[in-house]
Order: sequence, then C-alpha cells, then structure tokens
Amino acid sequence: MANPADVFAGAAGGLLFNGLYDGIKEVATKHAMFKDVLESVKTTLESLKKVVEDIAQLNEDLDRPKEEIDSLKTRLEEGKELVAKCLKVRKWRVDEKYKYSKKLLGYDDRLKKQLERLEVYAIRDGMETLTTVKRTEKTVSQIEWSSSSIKERVEQIETNTANLPMAVSRVEAMCLNIQAEMKQTQKEAKPEAWYAVPELPTLTVGLDGPLNELKMKLLNNGVSMVVLTAPGGCGKTTLATKFCQDKQVQEKFKNNIFFITVSETPDFYLIVQRLYRSKGNPAPTFKDDENALKLLRKFLKEEGQNPLLLVLDDVWSGSDSLLEKFEFKMQDYKVLVTSRSEFRRFDSYALQSLDFDNAMKLFHHAASLGEKSLDIPPDISRKVVEGCKGFPLAITVAGKSLCGQPIEIWQERLIKWSKHSSILDSETELLLCLKTSLDVLNKERSMVKECFLDLGSFPEDQRIPVAALIDIWTESYSSLDQDILCVANLHQITNRSLANLVVTRKDKPQGDGYYSEHFVTQHDLLRELAIYETRQEDPGHRERLIINISEDNFPKWWSEQKYPRMKARLLSISTDGSFSTKWHDMELPESEVLVLNFHTKNYPLPQFVEKMVKLKVLVVTNYGIVPSELTNFEILCTSSKLKRMRLERISIPSIAKHPMQLNSLQKISLFMCNIGQAFSNGSIQFSNAWPNLVEVNIDYCNDLVALPADTSDLIHLKKLSITNCHKLLALPEDIGKLAKLELLRLRSCTDLAKLPGSTGNLKKLKSLDISYCFSIKELPEDFGELSCLRELNMRDCSRLQELPLSVSNLEYLKVIGDDDTQSLWQPFLPIEGTHIVVAKENINLNWLPKFQF
Repeated sequence: MANPADVFAGAAGGLLFNGLYDGIKEVATKHAMFKDVLESVKTTLESLKKVVEDIAQLNEDLDRPKEEIDSLKTRLEEGKELVAKCLKVRKWRVDEKYKYSKKLLGYDDRLKKQLERLEVYAIRDGMETLTTVKRTEKTVSQIEWSSSSIKERVEQIETNTANLPMAVSRVEAMCLNIQAEMKQTQKEAKPEAWYAVPELPTLTVGLDGPLNELKMKLLNNGVSMVVLTAPGGCGKTTLATKFCQDKQVQEKFKNNIFFITVSETPDFYLIVQRLYRSKGNPAPTFKDDENALKLLRKFLKEEGQNPLLLVLDDVWSGSDSLLEKFEFKMQDYKVLVTSRSEFRRFDSYALQSLDFDNAMKLFHHAASLGEKSLDIPPDISRKVVEGCKGFPLAITVAGKSLCGQPIEIWQERLIKWSKHSSILDSETELLLCLKTSLDVLNKERSMVKECFLDLGSFPEDQRIPVAALIDIWTESYSSLDQDILCVANLHQITNRSLANLVVTRKDKPQGDGYYSEHFVTQHDLLRELAIYETRQEDPGHRERLIINISEDNFPKWWSEQKYPRMKARLLSISTDGSFSTKWHDMELPESEVLVLNFHTKNYPLPQFVEKMVKLKVLVVTNYGIVPSELTNFEILCTSSKLKRMRLERISIPSIAKHPMQLNSLQKISLFMCNIGQAFSNGSIQFSNAWPNLVEVNIDYCNDLVALPADTSDLIHLKKLSITNCHKLLALPEDIGKLAKLELLRLRSCTDLAKLPGSTGNLKKLKSLDISYCFSIKELPEDFGELSCLRELNMRDCSRLQELPLSVSNLEYLKVIGDDDTQSLWQPFLPIEGTHIVVAKENINLNWLPKFQF
C-alpha cells in the first residue's frame, strides 16, 4: 500500500499547494489590506510543503503520521475556500476586509501549529533510525566523539538506509552540536529554535531606560514575577527580548533562559512540554493538570539549581490561574510576563510610548530614508511621526508603507489624516494588532467593550472626567446602575491597557465614592480604534455617532442631509476654536446621551436637541481657557426625560437669562463654572429650575460664596457635594430641612467657618466629609443627634480644637482623620462600634501639577 505521506508529496499535494498559492497571489493583488497576512500564510505553506516532502523520504517501515497528513489535506482545502471568499470582498467593505483578515490570521495560526507537529514527527522518524546507536550509548559523558567516528556512523546509516538523506543530516548536525558542547564541558542541550529567545529587530530605540527600570524591578531579591504591560504594538516583546539579551542578565542566567509565546489560548500542558523539549528531553505526556504541575516542579527543581529565567510572552487577560502555576519560592527563579492586561496579584511594569526623538529615529529606519531624507521635507516626516502617536508598531508600518514612495503619496497620507481619517484606515497590520484587544473583550465581557467605545466621545489629548462617564454609563446600561459598578468597569478597561486612570485628589482614595478628581487618559491611537469601531456602519445606523468638526467642515453626509433620521443612542460632537456655531439640522429620536465638546467663548446648543425626545444625559464641556457663554439653553425645556446634566467651564449667568424648569432632572454637576453671581442674586433658584434634584455636585467653582437660598427646599435631595470651592463662606442655616439627605461633602472648602446649627436635624445623613476645611473651629452642639451617621472624614481640620459633648451619642461611626483628630476623640472613647482611622502621610505629591485650571 502506498504511504500517505509519499502520495501527498506527489502530484496531488503539489496541485493543492499550487492552487492555494495562485489564490493567495490573486487576493494580494486585488486587496492590499490582505497583503501582509497572506505573505505570512504563504511562508508557512512553503515550510509545510518542505516538511511533507522530507517525511516522504523517510523509510516506509516507520510509523507514519497518517492522521496529520489527512488533516493537512483538509486544511489546504479550507484555505482554498477562505481565499475564494476573500476574492469576493468588495473594496469599500472595510468591515468585511477586517473580518476576513482575522480569519486569515486564524488560518495561519492553525497552519503553524500543524507545521510544528509535523516537524516533531519528522525529527522522531529520523531519530528512530538511530535506535541501535542510542541503545549502545548509555550517557553522553561516555561518548568519545570525533570527526572520523561521526563520518563512519553517517556512512553506515547511508549504506543501510539509502533513502534517509534528511535523517543523516540531522544526525550529523546533532553529533556536531554534542561534540561542541563536550568541548565546553556543558551538560545542557541547546534549546530548540522555536523556544529560544527571539532575534532583536535591526534597530531598537527608546528602550534603554525601560530596560534598566525592568532590571531593577525583576532582579530585586524580593520579586519573582513581573508583568510587563502595554497596548498592542508598543514593543513589549522587543523589550522582553532585549532584557534576555542584556549582558548582566546573560551573565546571571547563562543558558537557563526560556522564552515561550503563550498567546490567546494558553495551554499549560504544551508550555511544560516545550520546557522539557528545550533541554533536549522527550516531551512528557500528562493525565491531568495535577500531573503536569508535578512535572513542572520537577523540571524547575532540576534546572533551578542554577539561576533560571522564564519569559511567558503575550499572555492574554483571564490567564491568572496559568500564572499562578508558575509561582514557586526558589532562589534566583524569575518569571517575566508580557501582556496587554494587568494581573493585580503580581508586580507590573507599564511600558510607555516613544518620545518624539526616538520615534523619528525609528521612522527614518523603517522608511529607509538615509540620504533620501533630503527628498522628503522634514515637516512632512514630522507630521507623519506625530500621527503615529509614539506607537513603535504604527511608526514601523507607516515607515515601511511610505518607503520609496514619491512625495505626493506622503502628502496624500497627511491630507487624509487631516480630514479625520485615521492611520488605522491605511495600515492593516496596525489595525489587526490593536483589534485583538477588542476581540478578547467580545469573548469575556461585552460591557467592557461597550464602555471602551464610549471613551471615543471625548476629544483627543484631553482627560476624561470619571464623573461624566458615570453619568453616561448609569443611564445607558442597566447592569451599571451604581457609581461603584461604573468605576469597577472602568478598572476592567484600565487593567487591559486600553486606558489609564489618573487620580488628582491630594490624599489616597478611601473608597468613599468621591470621583470628581478621578480622570481617564487614553492613548490617541486607542481613541482612534474606538472611533474606527463606531464607523463600521452607515451613520444612520450607528450605535454611537461621534463627529469631529474642524472649522465649519461638517461631514458630507450631514451637510447633504443624507440621513434625515439617525438611530444613534449616543451623539458626540467636538468642534474647534474656529467653529462658527451654525448648525445643520438633524433628527435623533432614539438618542439618550449627548456629549458636546467645544473651544469657543460663545456656544449655542444645537436647535436639533429640541427634537431629542429620549435624551437622558447631557454633558457639555468647554475646553477653552475661560468659562463660555452657553446660549439657546431654553430648548431643553422640551426634554421631558433629561435626568443628568454636567456642565464644565460654563458661565451659569448666561443660562439664567432664560428661566426654565426641568422637572425630570435628578442630578446636576457644575465643574469649574462661574456660578457665584447667579446664585447670590437669585437668578438661579434650585427649587424652581430643578425641583426634583436628588444629587448636586459643585466642584472647583472658585466664585461660589453661598448656595441659592432655596437649596433647603429640595425635598428629594440625597447627595450634596461641594468641593474645592475656596470662597464658600456658609451653608443655608435651614439646611436641616433636607430630610432625605444622606451624604454631605464639603471637602477642601477652606473658607467655610462653620456648619449650620440645624445640621443635627439631618436624621438620614450617613456620610459627612469636612476634610481640609481649615477654617472650621467648632461643630454644632447637637452634632450628636446625627443618629444615622456612619462615616465622618475630618482630616486636616486644624482649627477645630474640641468636639461637642453630644458626640458621645454617636455609635458605629468610622472617623477618618489624622493624629490631631485622634486626640480630639480620645476623651469620648470608647463609643460602641466607633473607631478612628488615622490617615498617615499618603499625600499624592503629583496632584497639583496634573490639574489645569
């Protein structure tokens, strides 16, 4: 019977391979987007074809991997079908192009795994011809290798098995390796190529500083595992490779460095097998995880007698249990993990983007400019590099795509980017790399992805207030109906390196629900990725409609009224300082969230807001230097469902010119607004304008002296938060009328001299924060009547010298303060269930420079 490998290596197999080659060539010619991934598929196919031909040359008496050969036939047929489908993709269907690019990547991965298995079979078959030789060689130390003996053995094998040229070459190479190792008196075997440390790129830039920091962190005696994190394309694997090839690391770990790529579907069995094979040992088999773990311990115990470094590259989120299996208390045993996600149980190091100088060096190298740089004006190169946002992968792929191109192609690229096109539209490799971060979210938590996409609603290079995100998410997603759940979801995003959380408050967060000084920052390319995702459908059918307007250049579909009625749930419009504030009409009857970002001194609300009948959340942010005059505000009177409104850097008197009533409004947030005049002269009356308020947040409003006189008439109010309003002198004397008030936060109101005498009437008050209120000298005599009070933050109330006797009535109270606070409370302790938490010196020294007024 003919051997399956021999048959497949013949005409039939050749036709399958050649047919797939032809299809690949045709697709690459038609769709440039598929070019890079198809090139990878073609390379893998060529390696597969050679291995199949090698296997066919081996002795037919040996056991053949028939199932693998049959599986390969099926795999090639699968490839032909996939390539045929790629040919049918139309040029303008970007979503289809991405879909099939991802399918091609998956197909290439499956081919590579099959290649690895077949290579193992080929090596095994060659080794089986040496069975007799191996039986007579008990240990390597007993072998006396010489060139003549090697030649004799090779000649003998050639005589007996004339059709084993590949096996002979493998035996000869193996013998030469062993001979070289014997001369160096090393017992360790040379690692197989696919488990060795990868080669570094021709040029690496900007990694010397991170390398030194990573060495200091991981080589520390108290640290055994460090997770190197960054978004895709930032150079994590390159830094890990550079770490392994560093002279100090090489001297410490020598040949005990293992580099294993884990990827999306971690296979613990396979990793352990690879470790054994990397030392020339046969791959063990396992019954279960426990058995595999025992063999891993055995391997580490044997090899860990000398310093050992293990690199687990490209570990995906959700792999916590995998990393735990590699935790062992051993001297000089180190594990370096690279991942786009944080694993909070382990130490981490975040790799930052390249600075401009290093980015330019990398770009010049990738674009092969050299002397040709004289043909490209420096300002064009600079703008291209700036568009890559410091991402090494973006810089590399942009440089390669522009290499050798005429200057008009460079200029065309910049023109497209200036029209709010994205580098992701032109660089497929970069898009595919970044998209994998979202693909894993599809499998894990779709809510995390949805919230990530919402981040694209805010302008480039601006910090996103967490308080604004809470407003949007609470009303958009039923599963995020509490502030804490929204912030927990935000941590899921930051853990995956899709954004960063910046806290500007002076002290360490206490879990007190205060998020007005929490902000999100995001790399511009990740923002572009979020926006790119939203653009995969026609504007009329998008879940999110994110519009950036430069000067008065409206999107063509909008100015031409191509979509009279839009289905977007969220609408975000960003305009620059040159916008003339003349709006085109639009109908968005389904929109629940409106985000307006602008830079002009005068800004009218778009008239089409009047027709947004389902609007629940309005976020208006002025990114200019001075508060803006907001006009046309009265059109909100028709918004019968508006529940949350956040205004930043807005002049409230401009709103007060047109009195209105929003009966549905439950939460108002005023951040860095001019409100003092409107509040003091009575032009804004809370109970008239917003009678059903449940929550009021006023932050960094520097002209606030007093609240509106009718504040105490807000009978539904549960939360009143006033922070960093340094000119606030007093609260309404009748504040005790707020019968439903549960939280009163007066943080950093430094001129506030006292609390009203009626404070003790707040029978439902659970939390009171007067931290950093330096001017408060005393608390009301009936303070102890706050029977529901459970948390009191009075840190740095330095002028408060004594407490009223009534505080002894308080029970089960957590008091947060400092040493002075503890001294104040000491005469009254013990009080049942009451304890003092002394906040040590945990001041965030970076808080002031980060905040821009």
